Amino acid sequence: MEQKYIPKASLKAWLTKVNDGGRRLYAPVTENGKTNFKRVKSVDEISMAHIQTAQSVKGVAFPRAEKLFSYVRQQGDVALQDYNPSDIPDTVVFGLHPCDAAAFKPLSGIFGWGAQDKPFSERMQRVTLVGVSCGRSDVFCFCTSVNGHPGSAEGSDILLTAVGDDGYLVEIITDKGQALVEKGAELFEAATGVSKEEHLAEVPVRFSVEEVQRKIAGMFDSDIWKKQSARCVGCGACAFVCPACACFDIQENAKGSGAGDRIRCWDSCGFSLFTLHTSGHNPRSVQSQRWRQRLLHKFCYMPQRLSTRGCTGCGRCSRACPVDMNLAEHLNEIERL
Repeated sequence: MEQKYIPKASLKAWLTKVNDGGRRLYAPVTENGKTNFKRVKSVDEISMAHIQTAQSVKGVAFPRAEKLFSYVRQQGDVALQDYNPSDIPDTVVFGLHPCDAAAFKPLSGIFGWGAQDKPFSERMQRVTLVGVSCGRSDVFCFCTSVNGHPGSAEGSDILLTAVGDDGYLVEIITDKGQALVEKGAELFEAATGVSKEEHLAEVPVRFSVEEVQRKIAGMFDSDIWKKQSARCVGCGACAFVCPACACFDIQENAKGSGAGDRIRCWDSCGFSLFTLHTSGHNPRSVQSQRWRQRLLHKFCYMPQRLSTRGCTGCGRCSRACPVDMNLAEHLNEIERL
């Protein structure tokens, strides 16, 4: 891992070069008091004052709605227009925190389990992730409880850490990151004696994820699920803001009887319709079963099948929950059982 240093003024010049170089640049932008990732036309739009964006940035590789293929019926036959990866633009995501960057590992595990998902893998090949370490945190952050860290480089191609008021330590992690730095190599300096540790947020460990993982594997029939889900309204907000959730539905966008599109769109295992069979039977007919599925999937099934957890401790689910369900508190309760 190569390290460099870039002054704040030079960072803006570098991002301007990246944005003017034909790539799409996504970054945090604050509008109406809320910060989210969006495509920026000017680097002056970028916000760096937030603790966490309301939404994650997983949509750059797993869009909310995506056309998988189109079809046309012609004289008893069906002509297919398959997914075209050449339509995917080269994209740079700037300003995502380590908890968001780390989420692309479980997403890659899900979409690469058994066979590579073509749309997801093609998008990941065209995305460069420029992370920024966390200098601040809030009560919802718990990355250190799931083996993350405010300055973790996992998942990022480049990681920036603000070291004082004047500039950033730059860690170049991958070949994609190196290629992006070379777009403005003259703007970077040697990182002589620069350390990031004292500039990182302090995020206390809330529970032992290893102990949670050990206990939750044998809790399928536990009464804890009814207790924890008693006020859940099944709105799906937790899944839609989560950087690692990957539930989806397939919809038919039919255009008359002769043509149509097959669309993949976000879904949630917390919805009552998610497991409803055509027969009318629903194997997860009550909210406690759906809450159990969410936690077992993230902290039991995924570690067993994919060797990675489906949670990075970003805290978005707890911030977004309209009935104040707090995931870290629930996991702490499971640990203490």
